[in-house]
Order: sequence, then C-alpha cells, then structure tokens
Amino acid sequence: MKAIIFDDFGAADVLHLGEVDDPTPRDDDLLVRVYAAGVNRADIIQRTGGYKRDNFGDSPVMGLEIAGEVIAVGRNVHGHALGDRVMGIVGGGAYAPLARIDHRMAMAIPDGMDYADAAAIPEAFVTAHEAAFHLGRLESMDAILVHAGASGVGSAAIQLAHAAGARVFATASEGKLDRVRGFGADVAIDYRGSDFAEAIARETDKRGVDVIVDFIGASYFDRNLASLNHGGRLVEVGLLGGSAKAGLPLDQLLYRHLQIIGTVMKSRPAAVKQAMTRRFRERWLHRFNDGTLRPVVDSRFPLAEAAAAHAHMESGKSVGKIVLTM
Repeated sequence: MKAIIFDDFGAADVLHLGEVDDPTPRDDDLLVRVYAAGVNRADIIQRTGGYKRDNFGDSPVMGLEIAGEVIAVGRNVHGHALGDRVMGIVGGGAYAPLARIDHRMAMAIPDGMDYADAAAIPEAFVTAHEAAFHLGRLESMDAILVHAGASGVGSAAIQLAHAAGARVFATASEGKLDRVRGFGADVAIDYRGSDFAEAIARETDKRGVDVIVDFIGASYFDRNLASLNHGGRLVEVGLLGGSAKAGLPLDQLLYRHLQIIGTVMKSRPAAVKQAMTRRFRERWLHRFNDGTLRPVVDSRFPLAEAAAAHAHMESGKSVGKIVLTM
C-alpha cells in the first residue's frame, strides 16, 4: 500500500508517499480502512528526530490517530464487527489507508459525524480528559487555566471543563481569542500582550485557579505556580517552550499544598492507554451526539500533502486539529 514515509529526519518536505507492507492484525486488533488521520505534535517531533527513532514500534509508518471502517477483526476481539465505524489512538501507522488498532483503544464514531471530524477527537479529547479530570481532579465550580487554548488538546480541554461547570481561563494569541471564547472559555488571555499570572490574580481576587493544564514548560513554570490556588494541581502535558530546568520552590509546594504532575500518552503501557480511552469514552463520548462537545477541525489535507499539513502546524496559525484525508 502507499503510505507517508521519510528517509531522513528533517523539515516537512522529507515526507513523501512510498510503498509499505499492509499491516497484519493481531489477535486483539481491528484492521481499519482509514479515511482520515489526525496530525499531532508528536508526528513533528518524530519527523525531526526528537525521539531518536523513526517509528513508534507498532508500525514503520507515523501517525497516532485514525477514523475509518473495520474490515477485519482478531480472534480475541469483542464489541466490534465488520463494517463498524471507529476512531481511536494507534501506536503508529495512521498515515496510511490501512491501519491496525487494539480493539480496546477503538471508539464508535458518533452518529452522523464524518470521518475527518472523528479523526480530530481521540488524541485531543482523551489527553484533555486525562490531564484536567483524572490527574487534575477538576470538579464543578473549580477554576482551570488551559494554556495553548487554540490547540487541539487545548480546545478539547476548554470544552470539557466548560461542560463540567468549571470556570475556564485560557491563553492564546490575540487573533485566536474569539475562537477560544467560543469553545467555552470565560476569560481568554493574550499570552503575548499580557502576563497571564497577573490576569489570573486580577480575575480571581488573588485566589488563583485549582488546575492548570500546561503545554509550554519551563518558561511558564514560575507564573504557573503563582497562579495556583492553595492545593492546586499543575499538569504538564508538553514542553513547547523547551525542557530547560525550572527552579522548584519547595516551600511553596509544602505550605501551599501544591501538586505538579507530568503526563504523556505515547510512552505509557498499553493497559494505561486503554484505561485512559475507557475513562473518556464512558464519561464523554455521548456528549458529541447531543452537541455539548464538538471536534474542532482547522483544515483537511489529502494524504499525499502530509508535508504541507506539517508545515501548516509548524506555522502556528492553526486552530484545533489538522486532519489528513484518504
């Protein structure tokens, strides 16, 4: 089959169509005819050599989330059948017309939703739920700060927090603030034009927020701690601002009872990923049917134009998810 491959680490233009073997489903797998695949920041890190390897071990082809139709099932599979429309997170192999997925990672595509919209759900919403609710323990009437609010995971976290009844603060560039408010943010903060810590202090009468979901890292660390309420939880999901060491004021952690939690899905054991998917599916999947939640698709690119899709993500202009269509 034709799939997106690359021969050397590098810029987006190293991506090209090439011939690879069809995937073979294992006993716990579904074989899926892929109609759309989500583009993720992890794909860019992989392409540029950030993981020091060119695949995720489950496939020589990149790509972590798919939406498509089941065309074969492994002998241990239950709850899925031929012809089912499914979406989910895979351990590689999404940038291709065929992919295999562990059936415990697959979710039914909401009724009436097209494949491109469905491909924008799994990674963004599962990660957002894990960070804000499972690890951050966000509850109704809490306050949460979501950084990179116009990103795929950021836009999902805002929607989930809003639906749960939390007060939502979010950062984004000035041109994206209206979109962020549209996702459900009560207060949208221009991270370039203002200090988000000062804005949080002003808007909360210096109380701070209960949960912060952060994708930036060291350059935000001190201000994130300053923005937390007593007993607040900082959940680190990414390091877009670099991985330089951040000073850790232990007295603040001790006397303000703060918690700092790190999470990344890619390197977690299979059982943990399956549990993450199950928690999201059981609590939230039905809310796409009633309109409470919606995938946010910035743009769609044909599979052959994967290089252009990567370049668009790296431009920083996108809002929500970029999707490849087959």
